[in-house]
Amino acid sequence: MVMNKVTGFKNGFLWGGALAANQCEGAWQEGGKGWCVADINRFRNDIPLNKKYNEEITTGDIRAAVEDKAGIYPKRWGIDFYHTFKEDLKLLKGLGINTFRTSINWARVFPNGEEAKPNEAGLKFYDALIDEILANGMEPMLTMSHYEMPLHLTTQYTGWYSREVIDFFVKYGQTLLDRYKGKVKYWILVNQINLIVHESFNHLGIAEDKAANLLEAKYQGVHNEMVACAKITKYAREIDPDVHIGMMFSDGISYPATCKPEDVLANYKRNQMEFLYGDVLLRGKYPGYASRYYDDHNIHIEFGEGDEEVLKNTADFMAISYYYTRIADAGSVTKRKTAYENPYIKSSDWGWGIDPIGLRTKLNMYWDRYQKPIAVAENGLGCFDNVEADGSIHDDYRADYLRAHIQQMKEAVLDGVDVFGYYPWGPIDIVSCSSSEMSKRYGFIYVDMDDYGKGSCKRSLKDSYHWYKKVVETNGEEL
Repeated sequence: MVMNKVTGFKNGFLWGGALAANQCEGAWQEGGKGWCVADINRFRNDIPLNKKYNEEITTGDIRAAVEDKAGIYPKRWGIDFYHTFKEDLKLLKGLGINTFRTSINWARVFPNGEEAKPNEAGLKFYDALIDEILANGMEPMLTMSHYEMPLHLTTQYTGWYSREVIDFFVKYGQTLLDRYKGKVKYWILVNQINLIVHESFNHLGIAEDKAANLLEAKYQGVHNEMVACAKITKYAREIDPDVHIGMMFSDGISYPATCKPEDVLANYKRNQMEFLYGDVLLRGKYPGYASRYYDDHNIHIEFGEGDEEVLKNTADFMAISYYYTRIADAGSVTKRKTAYENPYIKSSDWGWGIDPIGLRTKLNMYWDRYQKPIAVAENGLGCFDNVEADGSIHDDYRADYLRAHIQQMKEAVLDGVDVFGYYPWGPIDIVSCSSSEMSKRYGFIYVDMDDYGKGSCKRSLKDSYHWYKKVVETNGEEL
């Protein structure tokens, strides 16, 4: 048998960067936009760095945030990308990237989520943004749902736990597909669909006091979400044969903490429930292990008429976000901590274990399981950056992190994995998702703004900007 020797990334490999509307746009009440779940994410400076997550939220928390006039809510102003996107995209074009990922804020298009007609002012903003992305020579990859559910759907309904939200999301998705047919070829329907713990409310919009069994509500919610995704996928294929629909994991596959059979089995079972979402959205049906898990945990999932058939409309590609790895053992899984820090690798200031080899491992695992093209839709290192007296920002640590991960991604390609794109997270500094702070920076481009929204908002190029530009120019050969 003659083997085709792979030497590196294919010509036309997608080199880009990724943002999210709720973390960059700001303008949270402009252009007819409604409240979204991210608008109630408050910045707090009294929580340890590695504990800053937006987890369970009550209806009382929602009400308090809406009425709060003194709290700090950085996602409401972001980096003002809503007004500066043309200038920001020119800076990103300077990197030479040929693709750009961002999201569309659901509440900007359907302010309450249930309107008969979309908000035209919101769509016109995205018309201009997409045209500008294309004008700068970048292929847009757009996410339909990236923690921007209209808040109304969480208060008047129960987020994704309410089956009515399926039709609301399908209508929203069809609106976008119709509007941007021929302009947007790559869509991710739901960002990090497996995150139902760390980003529980942000993702599913289920207030914890509105469900008698919160864990059951989450799994029912994500079932409803997957049905909606399959319906949108079916519609996309009917109207545009050139469109590519993706499902996205936040990589959460853990290593067994020891080789004790009990730890290996517990870790394996834990990982199965991480694979669940891909098994449904890429293979088209629920696996047997999910039924066992639901039985063991007294979880009852209600299927609507036709759900099994519609779930056969599987995605075209998978996307992953990859930041860190963790380990698990029988004890941690039983206690529902599920996974914890690996003592054999270094961690960031936020407790995220830095594991480049893990990226190669995970890419191979996903490819072996699904045989679908893969985009690394997020990868990056949140850091404290120091601006020197002359305005320079020397961030070799960021280049070192990304270099090591790109090298391991290349090794995965040499292993035969079909990786078609790489999107470093936050190529321009944005508000952190998990902690709502600006000081956790990922970008190649510095934004002069602090955690309280103070600063000039001036954009400055970091040393890593010039490094990544060379990576893109050489198609990953010069790292």
